[in-house]
Formats: sequence, structure tokens, C-alpha cells
Amino acid sequence: MVIEKLSLTCDRLLSHRQLACCRSYCGIPLDGMKMLIYTNMDIDHKPLLLTGHHGEISAMTFGKGSRPVLLCSASADYIIVWDIELCQRRTKEGKVAAGTVIGSLLGEVVYLSFCFSDERVAACSGATVYILSSKRQEVISTLTSHLRPITSAEFCPWNKDILVTTSEDRTFKVWDLKTEAVSYQSFVLSASPLLSVFFLEENRHIITGSTDGQLWCFSLTDDHKCHLVTKMDLQNMEKRHQMRLGTVSNQAGLAEKSAVDEVEISKPVLGLCNSSVDTSIEHKKDNSWLFIGSSDCLYVVDLATSELLKALYFKDYPNLSITMAGSWSIAPGWDNSMVFLVSSLFTPGVVLLDLHLCDLERTWARGEGFSVFPSSPLLLESPLNAELKKKMPEHPKKKGGIKERPLVFHSKVKSSGYTSAPRSIMFSPKTNIQKNPSSKTANKNTGLLLRDYPADSAAPTIPHMHLSIVNKPVHCLQYSGDGKQVLCGLGDSSVFLYKSSLAGNPTVYTGHDKPVSSVSWSLNRQWWLSASEDQSLRIWTHGSPEPAIIMGDSLFSKPIRSAQFYYLDKFLLLASGPSLYLYLYNVDITHDDIKRYQQRSLIKLARCITTTSATDITALSSINDFFSYIVLVCGSDRSIQVFDMNRGTVASALPDAHSRAVHCITQNKGSMFSTQAPDSYNLFLTSAVTDGVKIWDLRTLRCVRRYENHLNRCHPCSSAISPCGRFIASGSEDNCAYVYDIRSSRYLHRLKKHSDTVLSVTFNPATPELLTGTLDGKLRLFQSSSGALLSQDTSAAVHRISNTTA
Repeated sequence: MVIEKLSLTCDRLLSHRQLACCRSYCGIPLDGMKMLIYTNMDIDHKPLLLTGHHGEISAMTFGKGSRPVLLCSASADYIIVWDIELCQRRTKEGKVAAGTVIGSLLGEVVYLSFCFSDERVAACSGATVYILSSKRQEVISTLTSHLRPITSAEFCPWNKDILVTTSEDRTFKVWDLKTEAVSYQSFVLSASPLLSVFFLEENRHIITGSTDGQLWCFSLTDDHKCHLVTKMDLQNMEKRHQMRLGTVSNQAGLAEKSAVDEVEISKPVLGLCNSSVDTSIEHKKDNSWLFIGSSDCLYVVDLATSELLKALYFKDYPNLSITMAGSWSIAPGWDNSMVFLVSSLFTPGVVLLDLHLCDLERTWARGEGFSVFPSSPLLLESPLNAELKKKMPEHPKKKGGIKERPLVFHSKVKSSGYTSAPRSIMFSPKTNIQKNPSSKTANKNTGLLLRDYPADSAAPTIPHMHLSIVNKPVHCLQYSGDGKQVLCGLGDSSVFLYKSSLAGNPTVYTGHDKPVSSVSWSLNRQWWLSASEDQSLRIWTHGSPEPAIIMGDSLFSKPIRSAQFYYLDKFLLLASGPSLYLYLYNVDITHDDIKRYQQRSLIKLARCITTTSATDITALSSINDFFSYIVLVCGSDRSIQVFDMNRGTVASALPDAHSRAVHCITQNKGSMFSTQAPDSYNLFLTSAVTDGVKIWDLRTLRCVRRYENHLNRCHPCSSAISPCGRFIASGSEDNCAYVYDIRSSRYLHRLKKHSDTVLSVTFNPATPELLTGTLDGKLRLFQSSSGALLSQDTSAAVHRISNTTA
């Protein structure tokens, strides 16, 4: 996988020198004051020798452009820019290759960097950065603000007047080169110095790393302010990666490890680079792979998920001439590869390594995953084939052969008219009738019109309604399928039913003895259920304060963590302890006047499935809007398990999905008012305390992005996906709700002014609205700037249900 293309023994140690490497060339100091320039594609070709420095070369870097290829080298006496192709031509002509001196006597330069137009060079010397012209000897500006020596500096690729520097004072600074002032200064990030910085142009992010293996990813906004997106620790990521691979065990037999393996090696971030990699199912380019060079290993990290994909240790490649690295220079190579110029930490040597990304892609790829859409018919023995036999009412038979029958066929008989007064006016036609535009047909069709959910609306961020319910937590919220009503499960064991506008008094349903853990609407919106920590489940109907079905009486040994309708309302799906229950049911709201309290509704257990390792279920999710065999279950052992209800078994399990047990799982279900790409329905969210929100792809059973700007340390804050599939909302403990763009790990909006921790969030399926519930029993309704206008526009685009179902 890793190929050593060049190994060179030097006359002195180069462990902490900045070496130069680009797509086509690599540069290595020789004898202190000379340089050898190798062609990466033809290492055996005689290298180009460059001379001109009178002091020892301390830093080298290549320009960002491909024509011409520029090289900048620095020593205590000069800073010189070389045109590589021009120098090659002069050498072939027998002339001396010469460069352009752009700086002199600037001290010991430890880091050099070109801007993206190759017109300027940043030179770091001590606590000062010199901005130099690459064409002539001119100091454009001198930047001094750090308290300790500067370790790296890079120009912003999308704004030529922005420079970012890192320092041993453990901070980084964003400079405005026009004003030569600091636009942003970070807080002290670590106890160790910062070593490197790198820009991600696609996401407009800054990544910086320290000597103790910590990495921070910040977003850089147009006002030059930075916001933390994610933080990573190489050692922690390495341990999680090894646990997933099954290489870490707690057995006592592993005590025979060698002393070398037991030594904990520091993980300094010596080099950073990213590359476009073909990782998705649709073979699209993914720029989220970050290559991190450290002392003993090359790490490949997925920035979208903050997960370690691959760790390439030097010790696993005995043919390499290097065991510990002192410095890295990383660049994208030709033919979907990466090139690395690495200096040895303890020996005077340099190696050029080549890594083909196609080899990484094969190790990264997994087997075929799953889909929420059925790919095969139901099996004969499938639990989903179960049916509930309804008892027909038995009426006593009447004795006698002839039954009484009515003499006429109508319930009413028209009078003969003998008792009415005789008519004095005969028939006269009405000639002045005005036609009513709203006929019965029009009224009938009006009910069959639905307004489409706006696919391009802004996120709902405008406060519209604030309501105080009770001084108890709002544990769960769910809108009805038509978006006209919303259920609120509360900590005082009651359920409130509101109109979606939150106007008017709610309908209150009581009967549970402990807090309500989940609520769920049926697809036909005729009834809904509530589950509680009192180990009971109740199904309610419109217009009745009493539940139609009560499931309790020691049916379940542990509290019901989650419950919902399933398979187009055919089943009840609920989780209690380590078991997933599938119930058939029939709701009958009629009552016998004599046996009024006798329940006529029926329930029947169709299947009970136990999780692997018998771990307690903490959350579950499945789709009820269409036929789907997949049920997703989260366990207290931090796993996610995929149940195939067609077979009634656990089809797959993802161990250690989060660092804590998942308390919320939400699938991308869309709504009856919106249409998404079919593959989008295979996405689902999971939330865990202290571990943020992750979005997963069911097709690959992998995490594809992570969202952790919100604060979640102890309370089970929920998350939700908008009906259009473009936004993610999450509760937070800093009295805010966060709205993310599903394509970016940084939040779009921070909805403030909540009175307490935001526990519950849910999107309205019919209109761009977001409803939040807090720990102290408050509801807040947010609308979209475009959605508020669109909800009042009766002339919006509509479609007929009859046309779509025909």
C-alpha cells in the first residue's frame, strides 16, 4: 500500500526542518547549503542541484502553481525563489542555475509558504512573520503579535488578504494583510504548542494541530471570525479504531505484549493535507479525507465524521527505511495518489513515499448494506404476515319461520295530500336564479387539495409563538401527518393535544402514573398512542377522554422506552428492556352500557425479538408511511442494531456507534407534502450525551457526518430532520436550539431565548415550522421567513390526491 520511491542518507539530521514536496518535485537539503530537486515521476533521473546559500538551509517550500513551478528556500543569510524549469534548462545548457533573492538577514526562518497566486511569500522567523514579494527583494509587511515563536503560516485560498499563523504560545491568529492587523485571535487551545495549520477551501474551514495530537477544525466566516466545528484527539480516535477492528482486548493473556508496544508514543501533528477521494456509492468525489503525518504513523481521518479510517504505521512496513518521523511534507500526487517526503527523527535520512488511494478505498469499503425499501416479497413465515382474527358479534336467533317485513321500501311515506289546502297557484318557473360559484363539487374538491412543502424555503428561525404549558419537562413532540395537530408528552404523566398554531386550549389526556416517554400518531390520524415509564402503553381516539386500548398489567417488566405504529398502522412496535415487541391490534371504541368498562379493542403479540447480547433498548425507529422491513434499534451497549422484520431477526449490528448510549434515533421519513430522492430515505440520525449527533447511511452502515456544535452533557436532547431533507435540528443544554445544514458540520442558526434546556424538537410536515420543548415546560414555535408568507398564500402550487393515487 505504501511504496518507498526514494531513500536518501544525509550528512546531518533533518528531523525538524521544513522539507519541500509537490505533485511533480521534491526538494532535500544537501551538505547544509545545497539542494537536490528530484522528479517524482522519474526518481532515477539525475536530480537538479541548486546552490546559492551561504548558510545552512532551514526551510523549503514549493509554490501552489504548476507553471512555472517555484521553490523558495531560506537560510540565515538569504531567502531565494527558484524557477525549477528555468533552472533545469540552464543546467542543460551548462550554465549555473540561479534564483532570485527576495530577503536577507531575517534571522532563522523555520517556515515558508506561498500565496495561491505565488506572488507573495510568508517567512516565519521567531515571533515575526515577514510578507515578501516573490519577484524582487521587498518586505511588503511585518506582522508581530505572538508571544512565542511562530511555527507555521498559511495564506487563505479564497481570500488573498488573509493569513493564519500558529505559535508556541498555543494560539492561532487570523491576519488582515490590508490593514496588517489581527482580525481574530483564538483562545489558548492546548497545553502544548500548535505546530501546523491547513485550509479546507470547499468548506472554508481551518484545521490546526498541536504537539500532543489534538486537532481543531474552525469555520472562517466572511467577517474573519472563527467558530469551532469539531475537535479531535488522535490517541482517542486510534483507540476507537482499534476497538472496531477487534484488536484491543481486555483478556489477561495480552499481558505478554512487548515493552515497545506498551510505551505510549506522543502523536504530534507534523503535517496536514487533504485529497479528493471516490468514496460514495454514486462514485462522487469526497474531499473530507484528511491525511495527518505524525511521529510513528500516517493517519487518514474522515473530517465529516471525525473518525479514523486508516492508520498506516511504519512498523507494519518493514521494507521502509524509516521508523520514526521528524517532519512531513504532504502533497496530492498523480493518478489518484499522495506523495510524502518524510525526514527521520533520530537518523540523518529522508524518504519519499507514495500511497495509492485506490488501495485505501478498498479497505474502507464495506459489504452491501440495507435499504428501507423492500427488495423481496414477504416470506411465508414472516411475522409481518400475521393477522388478527376479529370476533364477530353473536346475535340470538329468533324463533319462527316467517320474519316481519315492512310493507314499503322507504323509511318515510309521502302524504297523499288529502288534508292539505288546495293549490291556488299552479307551476311558475324561476327566471332570476343566480348561480353560486361554490358548488358542492367545488367544495368536495377543495378538501382534496394539498399544498406542497416548499423545497427551497429558508430554515425556520423566526420566533412566532411562545407558550408555557406546565413546569415539567416536554419529553417528546410529534405532529400529525397533515401537520394540523401536535402531541406533547410531558413529565407530569399527561399528554397535551394542540392545534399546530398552538392557539386555543389543548385537549388533555391523563392516565399514566409516570412521565410520558414517547407519543406517536397513526397514519390515518384517527388515533395516537402514548408510552410511559410506568410500563404501560395507551391508545387514544378523538373525542374520548378514555383510552381505547391499555397495555399494562405487568405485560412488560421494564419501562417502555419507545413505541410507534408500524407497517401502515398494521402493528404496534414498542421496546421494553432487551425485547422488541410487535403487536397486532384492533381499535373498537364502542361500549356496552352494562359492561361499560370492558375493553372491546383487541391486541395480540405477533413476535418478540431480543437484541444481541440482550442489551436494553434505549431508542427505536421505523417508517410507517410505507411498507418497510427495517427497524433500527439502539442499545445500552452503545450499539445500533438493524432488525429485519421480514425474517424476524437482527440483520446487522454496529458496535460502539457512540461513546455513550444513544438516546434518540430519527429516520429521514419526509412527509406527504414533500418528495425526496429515494436514497435520501436511507439516512438516519442518532444522538448521544457528550457525543453530538451523527448521520448514518443505511446502505453502507457508516456514519457520513457529525454535528457537535450544540451542548449535550447530561440531558437526552432530541434531533429531527426537516421534511425537505435539507436541515437538521437539535436540542441543546445552553438554552438554544441548533439548526444545521445537513451538508455541513457547522450550525446554520442558533435559536436563542429559550428559558431552559431544549429537550425536544420537531418539524411540521406541512409547512416550514420548527417546534421546540424545554425542560421547564415551555413551547416555542419558529417559522421560516419564506414559510410565514407561504402559509398565508392560498394560491400556492397544489396537487390533487386523486391524481397521485390514480
